[in-house]
Amino acid sequence: MIEIKDITKSFDGRTVLHGISATFHEGKTNLIIGQSGSGKTVLMKSLVGLMRPEHGEILFDGRDTMKMDADQMKDLRKEMGMLFQGSALFDSETVLGNVMFPLVMFTKMTTAEARDRAMFCLERVNLQGAENKYPAEVSGGMQKRVAIARAIALNPKYLFCDEPNSGLDPKTSILIDELLSDITHEYGMTTVINTHDMNSVLGIGENIIFINKGYREWVGNMNEIYTTSNEALNDFVFATRLFQEVKDYVVSNEKRHK
Repeated sequence: MIEIKDITKSFDGRTVLHGISATFHEGKTNLIIGQSGSGKTVLMKSLVGLMRPEHGEILFDGRDTMKMDADQMKDLRKEMGMLFQGSALFDSETVLGNVMFPLVMFTKMTTAEARDRAMFCLERVNLQGAENKYPAEVSGGMQKRVAIARAIALNPKYLFCDEPNSGLDPKTSILIDELLSDITHEYGMTTVINTHDMNSVLGIGENIIFINKGYREWVGNMNEIYTTSNEALNDFVFATRLFQEVKDYVVSNEKRHK
């Protein structure tokens, strides 16, 4: 579990996060949502230690990162898995080499042990048989799955995902969502997902934190979001979802008439 208490972050005198408090639950998919510029990316970077707030507490199972020195923070990061927006795979490494990378870098495993663990992770994301391919030789959805396999290679307690469905078609996005949800529950991880994909929100949002103009404006789950009276959240969620549905309908019609 991760708890944040009264987090405040500013840049050049402009406050981006205004005293945000929230809890990210173990064994659940915790989503941070909000418009561009709302502060959700700053919040995510603060959680993983890439930015340091001026005020507040960030507690990983009771351990306050705001009081940690560099060595303690380095040790904590070994418990984190990260899925980056663009997958961030090494083009010169095979799929297997990409998943083995953190195992070789951060553990004392032998090459054979690292390979076995990497193969297990690839099988978990249904990529058995693709281990000798290079990133350029697989689809965008497969690249995301490689990145997920790499993110879970060290068996992390905490998994952070930045826009995991960015650049993916709706069908593949659903598959990635389901995979992240399955892995979260299977391994009991505290998974934090930064997203603007409303299909993700309404599909796997077990704990949703809505950030609006730097304030935590709403907390709930994918069922409660349908009945919220929060006007800003309603405008954000349903306007975005309606736009996407209209777009998908238009694209589908165009394909049928070609």
